[in-house]
Amino acid sequence: MLIQSYVMKSEYNRLGTTDLKISKVGLGTWQFSQDWGVTEYQRAKGVINRAVELGINFFDTAMYYGGGLSEYYLGRALRETGVSRDNVVITTKVLADFLNPSDIYKSVRRAIELLGLKYVDVVMPHWPPCWHNFPTYKYARALEKLVTMGLVNYLGLSNFPLELIESFRESLSSTDIQVLQVRYNLLEREAEEQIIPYAEKNHFTVQAWSPIAKGALTGKYSIENLPKFDDVREADPIFHPDNFSKIAPLIGKINEIGKKYNKKPVQVALNWLMRASPTVVPIPGAKTNEQVEDFVGAVGWTLQYEDWVSLNELSKKVDISYSIHYVTRKIP
Repeated sequence: MLIQSYVMKSEYNRLGTTDLKISKVGLGTWQFSQDWGVTEYQRAKGVINRAVELGINFFDTAMYYGGGLSEYYLGRALRETGVSRDNVVITTKVLADFLNPSDIYKSVRRAIELLGLKYVDVVMPHWPPCWHNFPTYKYARALEKLVTMGLVNYLGLSNFPLELIESFRESLSSTDIQVLQVRYNLLEREAEEQIIPYAEKNHFTVQAWSPIAKGALTGKYSIENLPKFDDVREADPIFHPDNFSKIAPLIGKINEIGKKYNKKPVQVALNWLMRASPTVVPIPGAKTNEQVEDFVGAVGWTLQYEDWVSLNELSKKVDISYSIHYVTRKIP
């Protein structure tokens, strides 16, 4: 069966309320790290080159990813592709431990150096600073200062609850956030409760990380073929046998619908997210050129209502237990 894997380069959304155009599917870059194993520059460059060739212009990275390796590889590869700086949109994230104002200035400056840029399009706190309890208004104002100084164009928040989102916004005086980054996929839909409606109301872009549940929705894995012990996914509760066994009907339906549209399961799963809300932009991570091609093949078509609803209903029946490793582990 021939599977379509390409997207028209004109398929774009707007970043929040700005005039920046972003591809309907972006590229996350956590994979350029020891965690996911893509630590060779030429391999990372090939993935980024293919993304640019196929019209992806929205890239997400973070200080955490490889301790800066991801930022360095992303910036270097984009420069070497020859793509115009004005034609790409880059988001990076500040570690929660770095949200003391003095560390914000140092770490963001370092991120800009690693990326090889004069400015970053969007900077976000990666998580709330629960270990240090930095007051929200302090790091909000420090990040806003970077905007007024021209080192950062826009702000966002990654993995923040609604209460802290509103507190952060209330602390700003001359700008506002444009991006909310959350985990969102057919298996993990907590963002639908508050974050996505809030983003829709305020016209923010939702960057959906883990949009294919770390590969669980691609059809690659089964209860007989789960990630091995040396894979970062092995400890993810989704891949625990007790949880994964609950996913089988949903994966089967994704495969069935994919055949109807001549699409791969990953393309169906991503299209479902974009159909769920026009503000959602998935940012899956690719380790190969073929995976990039699969991702962009999620754009340029739309699931019919009845197919979207059937996946919606099956998805809601899946109850993922996040304490599963703890409650099932045997203690000697």
